[in-house]
Amino acid sequence: MNPRLRLQPEAIGVGMTSQRVRDRLIERLRETGIRDERVLNAIRTVPRHLFVDEALATRAYEDTALPIGHGQTISQPWVVARMTEALFEDGHEPKRVLEIGTGSGYQASVLAALGLEVHTVERIGDLLRVARKRFRSLGLNVRSKHDDGRIGWPENGPYDGIVVTAGAPALVDALTEQLAPGGVLVAPVGAANAQQLLMLRKEADGTISRRDLGAVVFVPLLSGTIG
Repeated sequence: MNPRLRLQPEAIGVGMTSQRVRDRLIERLRETGIRDERVLNAIRTVPRHLFVDEALATRAYEDTALPIGHGQTISQPWVVARMTEALFEDGHEPKRVLEIGTGSGYQASVLAALGLEVHTVERIGDLLRVARKRFRSLGLNVRSKHDDGRIGWPENGPYDGIVVTAGAPALVDALTEQLAPGGVLVAPVGAANAQQLLMLRKEADGTISRRDLGAVVFVPLLSGTIG
């Protein structure tokens, strides 16, 4: 767990991207109910300011979503922490994880920093190319694919965990089918202005149990690919 990231000087941060500012974010996450110290340490370690435009770097450690272009956002740190923490609840120890919606690459990097085997799919080519550069610069072994996230990545499944970082009116059957027995899927489900973050567990007999983790707002999960 927590493989050492390859941190260049720009990743260390100064001023509003310094370690002190990152530590304040971690304290806020604790205050809002995040308890898994492994997850908190991964968020403390991964330099979020490298996943946003330089003009927004001073806001990187605020607990808020930020734009990354193409109508997409980097998720609020609390949401990243809660979705990641859910993968480990009730003693579950995932090894292979699928992310739908690479975006900036931040969520995938947090998962990789936890020592997980990460597979991530992104439909917007421009975003994926930039995310891949970030993975390489941080020395993270994240497997990525430019494709329609709604179909997942079945040839590398089944997965112990699936994280969906875009909202849909209903769960996508193709994704739940790629979940291993005992695996956990975390996804925002519902209309654009009324999404709930759901945690699903596939039982040994193939049935799905679910828990509601609270209200969230995500960009929509769209089909097809761009660029």
